[in-house]
Amino acid sequence: MSVQDDLTAVRRCLDDLVRTVGQLERSLARTHESEPPQQPACRVDDLVTISDAPYNSALWTDSDDEGLGVRDRRAP
Repeated sequence: MSVQDDLTAVRRCLDDLVRTVGQLERSLARTHESEPPQQPACRVDDLVTISDAPYNSALWTDSDDEGLGVRDRRAP
């Protein structure tokens, strides 16, 4: 294939892509018009407050530092 043939093929593919995206946008617009409005995904009632107080260090006694190996040993 020559460069001109490649450019023609790319232009054709881009035109097809633009046409397909336009059809998809129109289809989504029709879908959204026909659906009733939905509630927001996150409501204030669903939020959880996390305290700024430090965690109890006993929670971490048996844990390993990921990627660093086991505690009290040298990392490779």
